[in-house]
Amino acid sequence: QRRHTSSSSTERREENMGKKSKGSATTSGKQKLTKKKLDPSLFPEPLPPLEEELGSLRLLEKPETPGSLRKNVGEDGYDDGGVGDLKLAIDLDDHVLRRKRGESNFVLGVQNDTLPRMREGQFKEIYRRDQKVQLAQILFSEDAASDGDMSQNPTKTSEVYTEQMDEPDEETKKRQLDSLRSAKFALRLSIVLKEPACVCLSLAEISKRYLSCFGKEGAENALRCAMKGIEIATSEFYDIDEMSIEAEDKPVFKDHDKEPTYPGLVNKALLEFMPLRVSTICLRSVYLHGGNALSALGKNDEAREMYLKAIPILDKEPRSSRLDWERSSFLVNIGNTFSRQGDYAKADEMYTKAETLGKEQCGVDALVDGIGLIIVSMRARAFALKRDGKEEEGKKVMREVLTKQIELDQELVKHQEELKSVMGSQKEAEAKSEEQAKSVAAPTAVAANG
Repeated sequence: QRRHTSSSSTERREENMGKKSKGSATTSGKQKLTKKKLDPSLFPEPLPPLEEELGSLRLLEKPETPGSLRKNVGEDGYDDGGVGDLKLAIDLDDHVLRRKRGESNFVLGVQNDTLPRMREGQFKEIYRRDQKVQLAQILFSEDAASDGDMSQNPTKTSEVYTEQMDEPDEETKKRQLDSLRSAKFALRLSIVLKEPACVCLSLAEISKRYLSCFGKEGAENALRCAMKGIEIATSEFYDIDEMSIEAEDKPVFKDHDKEPTYPGLVNKALLEFMPLRVSTICLRSVYLHGGNALSALGKNDEAREMYLKAIPILDKEPRSSRLDWERSSFLVNIGNTFSRQGDYAKADEMYTKAETLGKEQCGVDALVDGIGLIIVSMRARAFALKRDGKEEEGKKVMREVLTKQIELDQELVKHQEELKSVMGSQKEAEAKSEEQAKSVAAPTAVAANG
């Protein structure tokens, strides 16, 4: 009996010699089968060369987005409304991941749903690309959703720090807290997606929304988040755990050694797959909100130093009305740091530069944005005059602001009518194109059925 058992075992071992385990053979087989099944039609459009990833630096030959109806100052072409920069920062089409993995492995990851994405909570059924779309909406549409259509009041696009004088009502407080929680969720999502630029922009938004919610009391938290964003945008590596703490409702900080192992936006290896422009897009945001946090803390010299770091970056950007609003925010904020220190002459120099931006936008018929820019700079000048003890001069400037506001309201009506006309023309063109496509397709179908 023992000999028979031993003989049977030996036979089975001999039969199985050289064979892989059933599990490993199946897994390997599945991978090979999946690769064989990859359909060329599943592959995305070919990647552009890295040097051609210009974002919104690439101007449009004609306006394609409602609201971008005017040419840029001093050059031909139209702004894309920031769409190019948004896609670049969010990396909506995963250009970086495609370059890293290669197209076949990337498509395989999409097909097998193995790419990084959130797999729990409200986003668990949403795939990676759609999660990125949701992320963009949280980060860049939050203000429009809470404050109304920006085209109704273009001065709301200004991000000048002003001290909160009145306590907001309960409804406003709730909306601001919800906005802060949304930014913290965006940070959690960005970390899961493994997108450093999104982590940086989420921190910038958390910084901004801390100030909106809590004013001066939130300034320390706002500054800490902005400084972490700056670290991501300017360092080779950063500590992801340091960033993830900010996603908590009540961050708890413990003493621990930093472990900067995640590549930052200027990491040399990462820059082989991602344009350096992504870092500058993020820096503009974190410098602005970091400067605003320092202003809230009364650290005017440090705030001005931070604001000034963004000016050379913006000098390389096109002169669209959208970007002139950003330039205006920095210039007026710099002016306000001088004003708070009692130097009205230097403050007024900054307000004049900001006002000139508005006048030049009016010169290319961007009257709504142009007048709005002028109003913001004049209002800052009026408050600075009052702070400098020149009460009557300040009141005179404020009366001019009110006159300009009436002019702006009139232009807004015209602007809305123009937008309706443009959008109506676009819809007509689309409908006409569809009709033409149908008329071409119909005879082809008849002939095929012939």
